[in-house]
Amino acid sequence: MEQQSNAHESSSDPNPNPCPICLGPATNESYLDQCFHKFCYNCIVHWTKVVASKYSAIPTSVKCPICKTENFSIIHGCDGISFKRHYVSQEFHNSDFFTKAHKYRLQCYYCETGTLIDKFNALRYWKLHKYLQPNHYLHDWMRREIQALTQEEDVEVIVHHILGVIDLFRRNEHNSSRISPEALRERFKVLASEAARPFLTGRTDQFVNELELFIAAGLNIDAYDKVYLKSLGWKVPGITEDEEESHELAPVVPNLYIFDEDSDYTD
Repeated sequence: MEQQSNAHESSSDPNPNPCPICLGPATNESYLDQCFHKFCYNCIVHWTKVVASKYSAIPTSVKCPICKTENFSIIHGCDGISFKRHYVSQEFHNSDFFTKAHKYRLQCYYCETGTLIDKFNALRYWKLHKYLQPNHYLHDWMRREIQALTQEEDVEVIVHHILGVIDLFRRNEHNSSRISPEALRERFKVLASEAARPFLTGRTDQFVNELELFIAAGLNIDAYDKVYLKSLGWKVPGITEDEEESHELAPVVPNLYIFDEDSDYTD
């Protein structure tokens, strides 16, 4: 009886053959040219871009995420008479706007950054109420970050929306001296996540963590990149150059706090 019920549920499944990447109905059905596994066109193109970003040279093939067969193109737009072909080498880093810095930032979303949280002492940022200080580098950092994640050049609407939420948080929390740093931190993350999730979906949580790292570091973008890459042991031409360590953590905000880290917080 139970087997019959399961069989009935399986036969009534409205989406028996979903896209293996998004797990939803395959939209604009597309197939890899060697193994012919089916995906949403946008899903498989995005996936090949992410894989391609891990290589220093533009790859000409990519392994299927299901069977690991090497494929050279994506077949899409089939109408029974003709079809279109998207070659793996037609990737985003051929675009003028997608730089090596964008590529490195995208790769950061596939690694652990726990040591950086300790290096930049994120909780101290909240204890000293440094969130009240505007960060003049945040707009450019966020634009590059979202461009890397969405692989779209024009992201100003998204950036403006998220920065607006952050600015509102800063103004609303201006007199929150009796709120614990941990509570402030959590409130910020919730608000930032709600603002970013419609655009960044599954990468939202890590984006918010990366956002906190950047604002807590108190560095301009170039200095931040160098410290970040050094912590991961990565070398990216044009970003990681030999330099004196004494300048790595030089803060960019001139009006520094000079009191003890816990002196702002009143129990």
